[in-house]
Amino acid sequence: MEKRVVFHHRSLPWLLLAPQLAITLIFFFWPAGQALWQSFRLEDPFGLSSQFVGLANFVDLFSNADYLSSFRTTAVFSALVAFFGLSISLLLAVMADRVVRGAGVYKTLLIWPYAVAAAVAGVLWLFLFSPSVGILAVFMVKLGLHWNPRLDGFDAMALVVFASVWKQISYNFLFFLAGLQSIPRSLIEAAAIDGAGPSRRFWTIVFPLLSPTTFFLLVINFIYAFFDTFAVIDIMTQGGPGHSTDILVYKVYNAGFKGLDLGSSAAQSVVLMGIVIVLTALQFRYVDRKVNYS
Repeated sequence: MEKRVVFHHRSLPWLLLAPQLAITLIFFFWPAGQALWQSFRLEDPFGLSSQFVGLANFVDLFSNADYLSSFRTTAVFSALVAFFGLSISLLLAVMADRVVRGAGVYKTLLIWPYAVAAAVAGVLWLFLFSPSVGILAVFMVKLGLHWNPRLDGFDAMALVVFASVWKQISYNFLFFLAGLQSIPRSLIEAAAIDGAGPSRRFWTIVFPLLSPTTFFLLVINFIYAFFDTFAVIDIMTQGGPGHSTDILVYKVYNAGFKGLDLGSSAAQSVVLMGIVIVLTALQFRYVDRKVNYS
């Protein structure tokens, strides 16, 4: 028989939900509503005066060529982070799932990077690939490879992608490993008995059964690339050189905290929030159709 919890008092369920509802309202809906309200107003840097300007802040944004180019930069950056982050994490999870000796140590070492703060990860990779003193950068120069993220926009984008992917690999690895361990071994053994090789077993059995986990991580990694990579970019490139790594979330920071244009910053926040909502809805609408939940 299915076990169900019966609340004899009508207010008890609401009391149990109250802490989470309060956190959601105070830290999510209230800031979002405040940003939406400020996006229609023009405020002085000290917040002493405010004037309603309607859609003027949005009109100014979409008439700015630098802001429009940041859409392409953000799209390229988020796609690279999601693709390489999921691919490398899945490869590591498959390898870890096959390890017999020292499996605990191997898995622990792969989880550690997630405990590192994003700013620390940015500093670490910045030192490794610094053109003047970075160990890996000096090695690349000795091999005859031109590398200078301070002057080359392609190198700067590659550097922030490397750091962002490295920071997120552990999170993806945990979910992929859990998904792999939940797949019944009998299915894989039956396919092996039928003569299917390792590659065929993975693509016809393992990967389809991992589709719910992959879909969930795809959405999470896009959101991560849009929002949680701010510290990495701020530490490593500050959006440069030449706005080559100036993604949307960093432009919000530049407008609000450096330019003190609170109205424009709020409008950019609303646009960014709308993009993430639409992107997530499209992923659930179209990608979810190919997910196998059985």
